[in-house]
Amino acid sequence: MSGAGPLRFSLVVPIYNEEENVAALLAEVAEVLAPHGPFEVLAVDDGSRDASLARMRAWKAERRADWLRIVVLAQNAGQSAAVMAGAEQARAPIVATIDGDMQNDPRDLPAMLAIVEAGQADAVVGVRRHRRDTWTRRMSSRIGNAARNWLTGDRVTDAACGIKVIRRDYFVRAPHFKGMHRFMATLVRYQGGTVVERDVNHRPRAAGTAKYGIGNRIWRGLRDCFAMRWLRTRILGHRVREEL
Repeated sequence: MSGAGPLRFSLVVPIYNEEENVAALLAEVAEVLAPHGPFEVLAVDDGSRDASLARMRAWKAERRADWLRIVVLAQNAGQSAAVMAGAEQARAPIVATIDGDMQNDPRDLPAMLAIVEAGQADAVVGVRRHRRDTWTRRMSSRIGNAARNWLTGDRVTDAACGIKVIRRDYFVRAPHFKGMHRFMATLVRYQGGTVVERDVNHRPRAAGTAKYGIGNRIWRGLRDCFAMRWLRTRILGHRVREEL
């Protein structure tokens, strides 16, 4: 699937304690994205304490999947670090992301990718209009998005949606901090890029347990929003036009 010539895109998947999902996830990605290559998948193991890494290694070896690159972090560093590690290692000019819990549908990626490739936007971010989560998680997300937009001066419908397609240079130029994966649309705009939102499918978690809840997000999220408010006036947005 990696094929010959330059890669079309790199898909980054952060993995943390998803041993029950990784085999099905990789199989689905391979099946869905095979017609849309050449591409690579970077499965970033964020210090999993279960058998996630062992199962990914076994899956890759059994299928001789040269398109799959397994990136192993030295220790658990959080989802933002895992996403950025993948983006930094990516070989394609466009980076796509999905979560490792299989709630994102990779079938949404080709249409999102086409928008970026056509030059219609620098980033396409997903919006889970029909979330398959508990009422508590849906309401906390709605309140969080409203507070986030008020503090950052931006407007993003679903900041925590994990499925995105973004030009790689916006990833590597963005300030790196814990929690940044939820602010990528705003960081692209802060750098002068264009962002398009697109409705995406959202599926119930098939196995494993959620890693986030109200308790471990609300205060960190508010702190990050105030940091983004400051960053809006301080971020460097220069681009080189030419060199003579």
